[in-house]
Amino acid sequence: MRLPNKFEYSLLAMLALVDSYQNGDPMQIKQIAELKGIQNRYLEQLLATLRCQGLINSIRGAKGGYILARDPRKITVLDVLTAIEGVEIDAPANNTTIDTMESSIVEEVWQEACQAANFVFQKHSLQDLWERRSKRQQMELMYYI
Repeated sequence: MRLPNKFEYSLLAMLALVDSYQNGDPMQIKQIAELKGIQNRYLEQLLATLRCQGLINSIRGAKGGYILARDPRKITVLDVLTAIEGVEIDAPANNTTIDTMESSIVEEVWQEACQAANFVFQKHSLQDLWERRSKRQQMELMYYI
């Protein structure tokens, strides 16, 4: 399994907004796009979706841009996934044409994996990801000294 690009890029943009949330300044699309290596047009679509879902706010004007709608400790990774993809990770309904005991067991394991993924995404906030990134950046700096 791989994370959908929309979800990954949305998380990257949200992490950039955690930085700006700390100092209270909104970030413009151009800044986020350059910082995170995301195309402007694609990022516009992602940010519009996140805004419609209430995770970010847009501020108009020359010094406007985007800012988190609430504290990064209160926005989970699952919130971003749900906003972008529309659903939590969910095992599809049993679409197999063969209804055997083995296929039923496989489906049960898949359901369990999906529940575990949702639990992990719910457990981690944007603040958690931001702090992990900060620790790794400090470790890299210490390594080079």
